[in-house]
Amino acid sequence: MTWLAVDWGTSRLRIWKNGNRDALIETDQGMNVLGADDYAPIIAAHDAEIAVVCGMAGARQGWREAPYSTVPCTPHHAPLTFQSGRTRVHILPGLSQSSPADVMRGEETQIAGFLALNEGWDGVICLPGTHTKWAHVSAGEVVSFQTFMTGELFALLSEASVLRHTLRQGHAPEAFADAVDTAMSRPAAIAAQLFRLRAENLLHDLAPDDAYARASGLLIGAELAAAKPYWLGQQVAVIGTGQMADNYAAALAAQGAAPARADATDTTLAGLKAAYEAL
Repeated sequence: MTWLAVDWGTSRLRIWKNGNRDALIETDQGMNVLGADDYAPIIAAHDAEIAVVCGMAGARQGWREAPYSTVPCTPHHAPLTFQSGRTRVHILPGLSQSSPADVMRGEETQIAGFLALNEGWDGVICLPGTHTKWAHVSAGEVVSFQTFMTGELFALLSEASVLRHTLRQGHAPEAFADAVDTAMSRPAAIAAQLFRLRAENLLHDLAPDDAYARASGLLIGAELAAAKPYWLGQQVAVIGTGQMADNYAAALAAQGAAPARADATDTTLAGLKAAYEAL
């Protein structure tokens, strides 16, 4: 039997045949460019009996809406199941929280995968991204979670604000660490601190890569200050790869949190496999 592990994101589609990490098919056929009738032919082209799908295919604007499961609950509840040609499709639901209101779709599969790879783990999982998630996990359940738009705010500042003239991506760990400390101690002042980057560039030739690192550090530091009730004194894991995940891990380590690291692809695939095995 052929089955597909499918991660349907907003901008990208990833498919692993039979859950094989080396059999990855990746395209730009994300939800943003698809209509509801476009999903079925894409799945049919892979000629599989079963497809286990996470991510935005289950969103209201996706293929078919898979209603959220409400926390506290396990990361994966019963999927939305239907027949599409010869393929039995199982779309995994996202998670919702009533108060304070919050939602996630796709990250729950990474959480499920992390727990499958780390049996019995309790603590807080940080999933950096455009909308970073902090999830409190206990006894195999997501107890609560919180979302921060830090990644999107940084993109807006660096691409659409006056700071676009000042920031240039580069590696400046000391500038980043200093900015995290500044924001952690005075989070209410980050708006002033951000404009100061522009002024220092004009008046004192602040290097654009230092400005970039400081802007990132200010925003992540403010997030860590707000999320402190989640991670302080807890076992913490960061799921993700690349500079953003490295920055979160470094910022947490500087606060004494000593986070464990996990690869986003490994946890996504492990979560899809766990869902398949549970069917």
